[in-house]
Amino acid sequence: MWVRDAGLSEFPLTWKEAFSFVDDMNRNRYAGYSNWRLPNRREIFSLVSHSRVNPSLSEDHPFTNVFHGYYWTANTCARLPGEAWYVHFGGAKVYRGMKHASNMVWPVRETTSPPPNIFSTGQTWCYDEKGQAASCEKHPLQHMALAAGIKWPEPRFHAQDATVLDRLTGLTWTREARYGEHLLVTWKDAHEKISSMNRENMHGFSDWRIPSIRELESLADLGHYSPALPPDHPFSNVSDFYWSFTTSMLEIRYVWAFYMQDGAIGVGFKENPEFSLWPVRGEKENVSGNLF
Repeated sequence: MWVRDAGLSEFPLTWKEAFSFVDDMNRNRYAGYSNWRLPNRREIFSLVSHSRVNPSLSEDHPFTNVFHGYYWTANTCARLPGEAWYVHFGGAKVYRGMKHASNMVWPVRETTSPPPNIFSTGQTWCYDEKGQAASCEKHPLQHMALAAGIKWPEPRFHAQDATVLDRLTGLTWTREARYGEHLLVTWKDAHEKISSMNRENMHGFSDWRIPSIRELESLADLGHYSPALPPDHPFSNVSDFYWSFTTSMLEIRYVWAFYMQDGAIGVGFKENPEFSLWPVRGEKENVSGNLF
């Protein structure tokens, strides 16, 4: 459950101030509730629509005062704990920034159970505003956010020779996480490689495709970095950058790309050999783009 007014704080706040703002909401029982908190990254990312910009929300969204800029999450960047993750609702970028910087706040609260398509982020450590690891008992709102979401199955991945089934999402990935003769390819080259794989019935399947940006993001473990994958993952030759299938609506010559070092989401120019290909197969996203 989200606050309908996405500009409730009226002006940007630091990461520490954002937690204090939500604390005040709970003391005052905003809208009759006392369990508001900052969303974790996957929760607020679930609001994003990659088919629209300014704001990057579905066309029929009911929210007011949406800022076409960055909103804080409760997640700290594991590699750079002085920084926290934020989501841009002008164009849908997901990046990190210093906790002393100022961004907007969009509080959320849990109802009776986790939403069926929002998975936990993988992050379990709590951090203070200076980037120091801190007891989660001293940061209950942060801990609540990090603990939210569907828990991952154990083991999460099931390796089958040249392919790997992600038991959390039902998607099957190539075990070789950098596919093709070259480390970096153009977006067109990635499409051609996928066509070739399907003609050849690669690994016994003919429905390989370039993953959407949400499907790539679903692999991320925000508690780890270099790569931002679960530490027991079975993949080989993991690259730093990956093409997605999802075109940016801010500029259609660019496509969304996943940065595996930390788990950031940015864009790449389709004509440049800037990113790697990681083929996937399985259920595609629904029309809203919010399967994951």
